[in-house]
Amino acid sequence: MGDVSTDEQTRVTNLLDAQRMAVGLFDAITEQGLIRPGVSERQVSDEVRDLAAEMYGVSRFWHKRIVRGGVNTLQPYRENPPDRTLTDDDIAFVDFGPVFEGWEADFGRTYVLGADPRKQALRDALPTIFDAGRCYFDSHPEVTGEELYQEVVRLAEQDGWEFGGEIAGHLVGEFPHEKIRGDEVLSYIAPGSTTPMRRLDGSGRPCHWILEIHLVDRDRGIGGFHEELLDIGHR
Repeated sequence: MGDVSTDEQTRVTNLLDAQRMAVGLFDAITEQGLIRPGVSERQVSDEVRDLAAEMYGVSRFWHKRIVRGGVNTLQPYRENPPDRTLTDDDIAFVDFGPVFEGWEADFGRTYVLGADPRKQALRDALPTIFDAGRCYFDSHPEVTGEELYQEVVRLAEQDGWEFGGEIAGHLVGEFPHEKIRGDEVLSYIAPGSTTPMRRLDGSGRPCHWILEIHLVDRDRGIGGFHEELLDIGHR
């Protein structure tokens, strides 16, 4: 049997490498101007899929590929709104879960087309609230998924937004990522997830987490999304 600490160091390295490649993919999305007026969400999704294959040989995504603009940005993950064409004064987000050499990444970012100050404020609030949620996680060693969910909802409301997600993150790891049989809610940062997030998985290894922030302004019909690794890679 291999050394557990060495195995865990390898797992962390692989997860960080997967996220590094996701960052490279999203940087290329911006550099190539893929989020642009006049194209459909589905077309952008296909272009990002092809770009991931070209850059990194990605052929699998562990969850559905999401590109949403305008009113569709209000919809949580589980919904499947009709395809929409991006406009020249739009807000849009991209949420992709590429599998890099058997390791999952999960990464989401928000883009603003035009100069609408409320949309820009929403885009800029997302990483700030993500960082505040991470700080809460770091400072509460026994935090549960339910408690962290409640905190990011509070942070969103304190900043003048509504939290739009039914969850605020999930386990991540080797493809497919860990599910706890019989009690799947424990795999999520969500109401009902009442065990400490810092725990061992079914194979006796530390759990690793993605934090996702979905903010919405229902009066304006806009939303935004931001996600990445929560517990590793930021110290």
